[in-house]
Amino acid sequence: DVQLVESGGGSVQSGGSLRLSCTASGYTASPACMAWFRQAPGKFREGIAHLERGGDEAYADSVKGRFTISKDNSKNTLYLHMNSLNSEDTAMHYCATASSSDCTWKLVPSAYDNWGQGTQVTVS
Repeated sequence: DVQLVESGGGSVQSGGSLRLSCTASGYTASPACMAWFRQAPGKFREGIAHLERGGDEAYADSVKGRFTISKDNSKNTLYLHMNSLNSEDTAMHYCATASSSDCTWKLVPSAYDNWGQGTQVTVS
């Protein structure tokens, strides 16, 4: 079974940085579509960064220029580098992978079927 485990969340002051990690197990090959999502209380889950096996990236406008998604295949780990954090970034952050090799719906939650348990990011 595929398992995703996030880490790296925490509390940070506005303007600060964090790096989230998502370690995957149960894969024989790197998934085609990987992404980071976040969900704040009372809000819908929002796709913020997407990475395809081939290296194509996509970002939500709300994080473009501040966040970077990357992966280390040798460690089976997906990263989200977050800079210039502000209070609107406060949310539970989740990594996700898709079983499908079709990555058309890059930042749409329903396109992903494997999810981690989430890691909280709080910016004050």
